[in-house]
Amino acid sequence: MDIEEIRLLADTHPAWRLLRARNAPLVLGFLGRVFVEENSGALAQSELTGSLEDFLHVANAGRGAEQQHTGDARAYLDDWSAPEAGWLRRFYPAGVDEVHYDATPALEKAYGWVTGLRARSSIGTESRLHTLVDLLRQMVHGAEVDPATRLAELHRRREETDREIAEVETGQVRVLDGAGLRERYQFFSSTARELLADFREVEENFRALDRAARERIATWEGAKGELLASLVGDRADIASSDQGRSFQAFYDFLLSQDRQDELSDLLARVQSLDAVDVEPRVRRVHHDWYDAAERTQATVRSLSEQLRRFLDDQVWVENRRVLDLVRAIEAAALDVRAAPPTIGLEVDEPQLAIALPFERPLYDVRPPSQVDSELPAAEVEDLDTTALYDQTFVDTARLAEQVRTVVPPRSSALLHEIIELYPLRDGLAELVGYLALSEEDLAVELDERREVTVTWHDEDLGERGVRMPEATVRRG
Repeated sequence: MDIEEIRLLADTHPAWRLLRARNAPLVLGFLGRVFVEENSGALAQSELTGSLEDFLHVANAGRGAEQQHTGDARAYLDDWSAPEAGWLRRFYPAGVDEVHYDATPALEKAYGWVTGLRARSSIGTESRLHTLVDLLRQMVHGAEVDPATRLAELHRRREETDREIAEVETGQVRVLDGAGLRERYQFFSSTARELLADFREVEENFRALDRAARERIATWEGAKGELLASLVGDRADIASSDQGRSFQAFYDFLLSQDRQDELSDLLARVQSLDAVDVEPRVRRVHHDWYDAAERTQATVRSLSEQLRRFLDDQVWVENRRVLDLVRAIEAAALDVRAAPPTIGLEVDEPQLAIALPFERPLYDVRPPSQVDSELPAAEVEDLDTTALYDQTFVDTARLAEQVRTVVPPRSSALLHEIIELYPLRDGLAELVGYLALSEEDLAVELDERREVTVTWHDEDLGERGVRMPEATVRRG
């Protein structure tokens, strides 16, 4: 890093700004305990304010008047979540009218750096060396394409396993001593904490992509098909990126019941070791991993939710005017986000207001008014609520398999010809499923110069159709 890059980080990065703040111990002590140590997700303002008031009461006990934190708890939260601070994220969850707060990756980085300053009684190097060597072996042998070399490595591993089995059968059991157990536990604990911090940063990256998609929809003025192709491409890029693939693999690992049972059993057996003093948080760290991964997965699902709302043709036609007004408001909000306008109104008084006493009318006794406020009872109307529970699920795995059946490897076919062979079961939703295919060997390309009509049969509405650019499905 050059000096200009370091100077830019010192001036703009929220984590560096937090370390220079006058009340940095208060911010790190409270927010680090709530969001990092306890791994709490988004918290309501009332709950977080109550916790901060209790924390301030304990922190101010026994301190002089000049050293006490005298600010209001809610004012502290407003300052910490301000754009110029960036240590808390302030937002309203869907369907909730109370503001919520969540920690930002900058807070995780600053808290992790401060906790790393504490002196350690022992620093283990053996376990880290073994881990680094294992990683090198995985990279070298995982990239090896020569079958003979791979077989030689597998035979070497089998010989080591057979030799260890023979030693155990003869009673020669090699057991880690207390120092080795404690060293490996410290490495596991630090890595588990770093993994939770990485999840918060991954969630922030996905949230930035979600925000960019919302801004693009709010300010889009071109054709709907062009925006649809752009959004579908962004969604596929997220899933196929290194970050997306790694996160999905980790999430699938956590969803496996066998893996969860294995983690729970291993942690329970570690707790029973006398040489290791297990921290309370590490005992349920796999549950914290799952909670953090679920919050990140919810952010990814919001991208698909934005796309599904945009594709609702009925809402697009019936509420076109409402959508235009909402987008105009969103576009105006984006324009003034950097420099919000001042609230207030100035009106020049054209003349002095003069009130004469004789302008007041004499007292007039008016007869009382009779008001009948009783309304007739409304009749109960029976409504058909079955439409509220009708849901459509499109099996994208089935669509991909149908495409692979028709399209040979390293060739292509027109999408509407594939649909003729496999008629649409779920109508427009299934057509969108074809367009959103993001398999490694499949790609969908749209030709705006040509237009085709895709039809299907709806049980309630009869024959339905949609005009769309000609789509070509290519198989690698």
